[in-house]
Amino acid sequence: MLKLWIKGARLRTLPLAVAPILIGCGTSSRITNHFDLGLAVLALLVALFLQIGVNYANDYSDGIRGTDKNRVGPARLTGGGLVAPGKVKLAAFISFGLAGVAGLAITVITAQWWFIAVGLVCVVTAWFYTGGKKPYGYAGFGEVVVFVFFGLLATIGTDYIQIVGSNHTQFSDVNPFAVLGGVIAGCFATAVLLINNIRDIETDKLSGKKTLSTRIGRKASLVLFALFVWTPFVLVIPLWLIMPAIFIVNILVIMAVIISIVAVTAKTPKELILALQLTSYTSLLFALGLCWGLFTITF
Repeated sequence: MLKLWIKGARLRTLPLAVAPILIGCGTSSRITNHFDLGLAVLALLVALFLQIGVNYANDYSDGIRGTDKNRVGPARLTGGGLVAPGKVKLAAFISFGLAGVAGLAITVITAQWWFIAVGLVCVVTAWFYTGGKKPYGYAGFGEVVVFVFFGLLATIGTDYIQIVGSNHTQFSDVNPFAVLGGVIAGCFATAVLLINNIRDIETDKLSGKKTLSTRIGRKASLVLFALFVWTPFVLVIPLWLIMPAIFIVNILVIMAVIISIVAVTAKTPKELILALQLTSYTSLLFALGLCWGLFTITF
């Protein structure tokens, strides 16, 4: 049973939760010359449990709608009849609850009580991706929300709590490095969702799930996917020109080349899953390189 729950958590997507936290910790160091490990761990727990919660919620909602009956990827817990729907739904809300506990701890430590409202918005957004009567994931808005929440919000939020945690005061300015880092994290997260939806174009059409990929087609989706994969390497150029240590992320260009080739030449769902996995791992490695470069300059 444990293997089923681990499978349902979709571990290959978790690097997308880790990446913005790493980047946010790195960008905040440009302002504070300080790093709070406790706040970083709490932010990481929030991101991981939200991601796992989204995965379970998606599994549950798609399963009870029958969307996963025609899927060609790995069998889902609900749609595959592996676990009772109610248990999967409960797992989603337990995950959201654990994210909330970590988020509340951050709120208390930093005394930023408005974080509670942000947390509630995150949970509601996570649930209605495929949940509710009119899920936005079924209307083609999934990529936009993923870019905002798993890119901009996660990165800028991590940056912000590190800054206010270091001086215990309000911080009104937005760190431009965090915004740039958020766009980079958002590009990778969106690319992963895109390649997943490209894989499911035909089955989603049968199920009435109108993702962005079903709307614009496979070729346009692949172009957009490649754009999201390569954009981070363009955006980081201004950074490594003024902070040479960040140049290390350019080693990953070879990964971007491989990902692009695999995605464009893929003829089976398995090959697209490989592109998804490689993109997810690249996002983590890119974040590690960027974070290391920022810390190297600061400390």
